[in-house]
Amino acid sequence: MAQADATLMDTGGPAAKRGGTEKLVTADGVPLKRALERAQRRRKLVALGLVGPLLLFILTVFVFPIAQMMWLSVSNPQVVNALPRTLEALQDWDGRDLPPEPVYAALHADMVEDLERERRDRLTGPLGIRLNYEISAARSAISRTARQVDSFEAPFKDAFMDAHRLWGQPELWRVIKREGRPLTTSYYVAALDREFDEFGNIVQRDENRRIYVSLFGRTLMLSVIITAMTFLLGFPIAYYMSILPMRHANLLMICVLLPFWTSLLVRTSAWIVLLQQQGVINSGLVGLGIIDDANRISMIYNMTGTIIAMTHILLPFMVLPLYSVMRTIPPSYMRAAKSLGATPSTAFRRVYFPQTLPGIGAGGVLVFIISIGYYITPALVGGQSGRMISNEIARHIQQSLNWGLAAALGTMLLVGVLALYWLYNRLVGADSLKLG
Repeated sequence: MAQADATLMDTGGPAAKRGGTEKLVTADGVPLKRALERAQRRRKLVALGLVGPLLLFILTVFVFPIAQMMWLSVSNPQVVNALPRTLEALQDWDGRDLPPEPVYAALHADMVEDLERERRDRLTGPLGIRLNYEISAARSAISRTARQVDSFEAPFKDAFMDAHRLWGQPELWRVIKREGRPLTTSYYVAALDREFDEFGNIVQRDENRRIYVSLFGRTLMLSVIITAMTFLLGFPIAYYMSILPMRHANLLMICVLLPFWTSLLVRTSAWIVLLQQQGVINSGLVGLGIIDDANRISMIYNMTGTIIAMTHILLPFMVLPLYSVMRTIPPSYMRAAKSLGATPSTAFRRVYFPQTLPGIGAGGVLVFIISIGYYITPALVGGQSGRMISNEIARHIQQSLNWGLAAALGTMLLVGVLALYWLYNRLVGADSLKLG
């Protein structure tokens, strides 16, 4: 009997004596600690398998595009790839007068290194586009020279200057030398309405060429105004919905959500019909005698149109967080405050309103972040004074094809939003947000 008990303890009992101490084991003899670690590792693998597709999706459509955008804002391979010998010859050039003859000879060697026309176009094409961002007519200088460079003979300096006038200007050579690095800050310098002078110092651009800083300021101002407007309009709606019976509140909720069932383009086009000078609102005011026909109000293709249209579009994003918070506030709090002698306004200000702050914060953050990067509505109804920085980013992507500057503007906008969110978190606390 004693021998049977000892065998049970050694092979599968609840405990086994090893080295004079008891060690817990499972029914199949595996140490309990190892079995628990194995089970925990199995659960982690299952959880990773479940969230893996979502993680892959976020990395593919969110993290990778943002990282690529930030890389484009500093990437600068065009000059390095096309003119390696020229850059080496420019190392000792002081940047004042024209470079000496060996620099032009190195430029000739770079442009005729490979006589295949296709390869030359692959190098000189991006080179001309990149230099044209810094100095006007540089693209035409590169393309015209590339077509004639095979016939150049020494001295190459005169040949290049005859091919295009820019080769006789030190400014072009200063740009080539400055941008002859794999990474650049030129896009960020331009995004801040700055430029490089002839000595390489960063100076402010002429006043008629400063557009980006003012656009950032206008975007911030419009986002704040739109957030404030959605709060002023959304707070009474959410409050009224929260005190109604559920069946009536659900009916109003359908009205709040109704814009989500309509195309954004349709809603914006509807505001164009309503706000234009010959539109419904102006015609109604004229018909009522409030204004005469000669003084119709200009409410479209300006900042006013942007504010009105975006406030209407983003209003549900303020109402929903407010309603979700207000619905959880017990009505007995207000009754208790009134029974203790508080007036209705005092009870609302000191008891009810502070409890809605999480919803106000959530709605404000949602509306502000969405509005600061909005594109379609300002493009359609904003005109010149209602444009935002997102419209300028889109212009560089679609028209000017200056993707580096567009990436720099986008990165600055992203960093600005993150900085504002960090400031909000420090002052208010992100853990106080309630979206539902």
